[in-house]
Amino acid sequence: MKRYLTYIVSCNKKEDSDMIVVAFRGTETFDADAWSSDVDLSWYELPGIGKVHGGFMKALGLQKSLGWPEELTHRTKNQEQPLAYYVIRDMLKQALKENNKVKFIVTGHSLGGALAVLFPAVLMSHNEVELLDMLEGVYTFGQPRVGDKRFGKFMKENLENFDVKYYRTVYSNDLVPRLPYDDSTMMFKHFGTCLYFDSFYNGKIMEEEPNKNYFSPLSALPKLINAVWEIIRSFMIPYTRGEDYSEGFVLKMYRFIGLMIAGVPAHGLQDYVNVVRLGSDLYKDPRSISDNEIKLMIDDGTLK
Repeated sequence: MKRYLTYIVSCNKKEDSDMIVVAFRGTETFDADAWSSDVDLSWYELPGIGKVHGGFMKALGLQKSLGWPEELTHRTKNQEQPLAYYVIRDMLKQALKENNKVKFIVTGHSLGGALAVLFPAVLMSHNEVELLDMLEGVYTFGQPRVGDKRFGKFMKENLENFDVKYYRTVYSNDLVPRLPYDDSTMMFKHFGTCLYFDSFYNGKIMEEEPNKNYFSPLSALPKLINAVWEIIRSFMIPYTRGEDYSEGFVLKMYRFIGLMIAGVPAHGLQDYVNVVRLGSDLYKDPRSISDNEIKLMIDDGTLK
């Protein structure tokens, strides 16, 4: 299988229902395949849906000559590396046969977050209605942009139609969610609800994270100040939050990179784990607020 599937876990949600978690792994430091997917900015068009990041689609299982056939040929099924999308889809179908009340969510960090968004997009292109009815939510962390404006509009409408919640979590100055650029040249767009957390782990609902394309002369000094604070915090946090929040020597040194490029250490898993553990009630139970309420609160400035 393409190496981007971390695991599929089944756990009890209720006595008469199972919840399956599909988690996609992010880019590993020395994984050449993953890095090549990240930097491949070619477009791939999903008919009737929109244009998406070609590198991410290849990571999910796009085949150069065949695109996204609904079913694999015998030859493709027997290839050395099975394709992630088809493996996960077939496992979910089998789970549905065994338990018609089963539900699943999709999640991931970084590249894994991109794949978590694209997986239901391909399900939609294949009209996998039964599986989409099983899908309860898509939750991503440090996710890059994956498609154009048309793709975002299609996904937003169809996720709402299937009553699927989509929350995109962004921590502070994380560089990755601000890439690829949202401008007239690159034309990548985010969509859906952004849960933005600052370096004090205070959360807000936003339509787009601040400083959406990252590189801005006006933001250089605030980023530097924030990077200094994050270094100080890494030494303070076991005393302010508890020993289990302690950061090791390597992570403390990694944070010094932020003095040069603030968005690099801000993309690390540690801060996203802390967001989950220390984040506001907004993050802990975002489903308590409807999409209409979110829009109203954004419009009137309550959550800004």
